[in-house]
Amino acid sequence: MTNSVMNEKLLTEHKISVLLIDDQPMVGEAVRRMLAEEKDIDFHFVSDPTIAIPTAEKLEPTVILQDLVMPEIDGMTMVKFMRANSKLKNIPLIVLSTKEEATTKAEAFALGANDYLVKLPDRIELLARIRYHSKAYINLLQRNEAYKQLLESRDAMRKELAVAADYVTSLLPLPVAEGEIQADWRFLPSASLGGDSFGYHWLDDDHFAIYLLDVCDHGVGSALLSVSAMNVLRSQTLPDTDFHKPDEVLFALNESFQMDQQNNLYFTMWYGVYKKSDRTLTYSSGGHPPALLMNGDEVAQLRTPGMIVGGMPDMEYTSDSITVKPGARFFLYSDGVYELKKVSDGKMWDFESFVNFMASTTGPLGSPIDMLIGHTKELQGREEYDDDFSMVEFVFE
Repeated sequence: MTNSVMNEKLLTEHKISVLLIDDQPMVGEAVRRMLAEEKDIDFHFVSDPTIAIPTAEKLEPTVILQDLVMPEIDGMTMVKFMRANSKLKNIPLIVLSTKEEATTKAEAFALGANDYLVKLPDRIELLARIRYHSKAYINLLQRNEAYKQLLESRDAMRKELAVAADYVTSLLPLPVAEGEIQADWRFLPSASLGGDSFGYHWLDDDHFAIYLLDVCDHGVGSALLSVSAMNVLRSQTLPDTDFHKPDEVLFALNESFQMDQQNNLYFTMWYGVYKKSDRTLTYSSGGHPPALLMNGDEVAQLRTPGMIVGGMPDMEYTSDSITVKPGARFFLYSDGVYELKKVSDGKMWDFESFVNFMASTTGPLGSPIDMLIGHTKELQGREEYDDDFSMVEFVFE
């Protein structure tokens, strides 16, 4: 990940800066002397009101002191101009007047002034108000800066997740449109990228391996663990493991990917081996939803008891098998394809309804998955999924 995402930037430190706008140089000198000993305060003075606004835009002070009685421009009009200016509208504005008048105060506050002082104010009171208003404005600047950094980090994170999703997708197997076993799939990563991955390949001329795993949590870390596990399956590099035996594969994965060594991440898993010569599918699962085999008129849910992979060492896994009829359809998926909230009543779509829907699907290879995607998007009333949508369909000739 980029440093902009991983490392929080420090917020800008702002020094108190005062701009006094008053046509009387003697007032400017008096205020300058009041602030001269304050090393943390920069003081600026403008006696010509016609250049006050461009000067303020250039200096970006943390507080503006402005006289209400000036030649060439009315002080109240100047307040209006300040508040209409996009660069100056949030800078604290303290108006200075020679009179303590309630109506003048009310008008100044109505136009956007933040405070009112009768000049020349007491030095202690002036400093207190300058520091009070400057602190509030600096806090606003830093809050806005932090929010901007948050947006930038979020955008950078989204780009990182998009790159990670593209990487995961590039490792997935190509669809198979012809042959004894045909395969097609859909992988729709969620906005925060989960840990789904899957694969299939021939172990030898008679055995075809099928697998899908789903890492808990979301983000790049989950995706990397998923890819690591998929790579050892694809390369068959688990030690002392017969990849023709699903229970051995899950046992070896559990020993190799213990969660205390994987940043407390674990995954669910379904692994099966189809034997072409006798049309048997042997399978084992660990905490994963059952695969669905549309075997003629029968809908078989293929799942064995077994804990999540990586939860505890020395866990035992079991295998089961089923005969696959010619023309059977087989669906392997993650729970993100059916665990969604219906927009109609706010309730979760139940698993039985999902199974019934898949049993009703028809059409060429891949069409049932597309039908499911269309149906689930309609159910939840939006295009995006909260979890990865991963489903693989196989047809056994």
